[in-house]
Amino acid sequence: MAERQSVWARSMPVKEQLTVIRRLLPYAKPFKWFFVTTILMSGLISLVNIYLPKVLQLFIDRYLRTGHATIAIMWYFAGLYFFGMIVRVTMQFFQNYTSTMGAEYMLENVRRQMFKKLHRMGMRYFDQVPGGSILSRLTNDTMSFSNFWALFNTLFTAFFAVISSFLAMYFTDSEIALWLLVFMPFLAVSVWYYQRYSSRVYRRMRERLSELNTKLSEAITGISVIQQFRQERRINDEFDTTNNAYFKTRQAMIRTNSLLLSPIINLFYALGTVMILGFFGVRGLNGYVAAGVVYAFITYLDNFYNPMTQMMDNLSDFQDGVVAGSRVLRVMDDPTIAPAQHADPAAKITRGKIEFKHVTFAYDGVNPVLKDVSFVAEPGQTVALVGQTGSGKTSTINVLMRFYEFQSGEVLIDDRDIREYPAKELRQKLGLVLQEPFMFYGDIKSNIRMFDDTISDEQVEAAAKFVTADEFIDELPQNYDSRVIERGASYSSGQRQLISFARTIVTDPKILILDEATANVDTETEEMIQTGLSRIQQNRTTIAIAHRLSTIQNADLILVLNQGQIVERGTNDDLLAQQGYYYDMIQLQNSAHAK
Repeated sequence: MAERQSVWARSMPVKEQLTVIRRLLPYAKPFKWFFVTTILMSGLISLVNIYLPKVLQLFIDRYLRTGHATIAIMWYFAGLYFFGMIVRVTMQFFQNYTSTMGAEYMLENVRRQMFKKLHRMGMRYFDQVPGGSILSRLTNDTMSFSNFWALFNTLFTAFFAVISSFLAMYFTDSEIALWLLVFMPFLAVSVWYYQRYSSRVYRRMRERLSELNTKLSEAITGISVIQQFRQERRINDEFDTTNNAYFKTRQAMIRTNSLLLSPIINLFYALGTVMILGFFGVRGLNGYVAAGVVYAFITYLDNFYNPMTQMMDNLSDFQDGVVAGSRVLRVMDDPTIAPAQHADPAAKITRGKIEFKHVTFAYDGVNPVLKDVSFVAEPGQTVALVGQTGSGKTSTINVLMRFYEFQSGEVLIDDRDIREYPAKELRQKLGLVLQEPFMFYGDIKSNIRMFDDTISDEQVEAAAKFVTADEFIDELPQNYDSRVIERGASYSSGQRQLISFARTIVTDPKILILDEATANVDTETEEMIQTGLSRIQQNRTTIAIAHRLSTIQNADLILVLNQGQIVERGTNDDLLAQQGYYYDMIQLQNSAHAK
């Protein structure tokens, strides 16, 4: 079977790589002085690298060869050389420190901005992109493209070293220096071929790593279901397949780097050394060649190629970083943002009236899941949404919460377009309770106040008491300071739901939205929750998705949805009298309970 190909499996053209680099530069701009210092140190180090061989050349040819070397002269030149080495080591320290710290600061800056971007994106993005893939881009990709800044360090070092070393060789012996340029076209072709071929390898490797993280995230999150349905073998086989695909791309990367990086430079260095020794050897047959000159020339040649070796070794990080950077930029450029608000700062929700006027909504913008939906929830009323799975109940909530943008119609709160309210006002005045509440690491207190320090302990306890959550919290050893582990696994479904109610009520919302809030609890727990619910709903407009129809029989208005349309509306008694969709649903549930 042919390997699955994607946009990430093709090579990345040089123009595209340069575009990625140009796009990444603004993230490094706030820390430019780190990189300026790195460039300055690179230039100064190249000057010291010219100075050191000259010191030894002068000592060998002027004093050691002629027999004029004395102890004082030896100590003098040793001191000069040692001083130069100390200066070079000091500058190399500052060069590496500023380069590395600049890259680290930039990494932290990019991750922070990317994390903020993810929280500004609309729900549609998270519907389409696996969580493991997002995690891979936020961690692995950002780390890798941070590493490629190390190439700029070696790039400037190599640039200054090549220029200074060639000038030093030219002024020492111009003929041999010019002959050494014969290897440069071959070196340029090697670099061009490497960046062209390796970008394809790194793209494929990054895609496989993203798939691997997705598999890991899925396997860890769904471990209980995997074990319950004995899916371990299938999951292991799928993971082995994905892991093996990633392993093969790593192998391809290693083969490419092993052949086309430092071995090529070492080959050219060896050929250059042979050429230098050959030229000086031929001259030595017909005359005198100063040993110091030969030593200086070989040292300059080493200074000429050694930074290139480092640069080629870092070229792998560069290619990896550019590919990873392009993946990060795809997230930063993604247009899937949360629905925009044309906010009036003075707009406030005071009564809680809700009105849908001929609303049509499609998740993909093409296939509507809500079709011409219209209804009114007066202040303080409870409106229940019922219907089969896929009828549009949750989609109605998603539109009201501004998780998604609707295509046509109007959604009004207090007779004002919902898009005119500031997002903060909507989040404060619309309280959402989900079917499966999410709890964060911390304690009960922080999960109720949602880490908002402006909410006092007294308000937290009052909210818990209001929804009757205090009955079980007071029985815990540490009460409100009791620990909450991942997803609140140490608490029952009913207890987590009561904490979720307290979390919602502590902000005193005007509108309460219940998304099947009692669907996952037993009947006894539901009765306890209903007590808290009845108190929460007082003086609040409530939109409730009902799983158990018995829980919404006292609703002021019941809307029956079918395939995105409201097919029936009225009170419980009205709808039963019609003996339509709602009547059939009641009969079906009653017969199921009777069994």
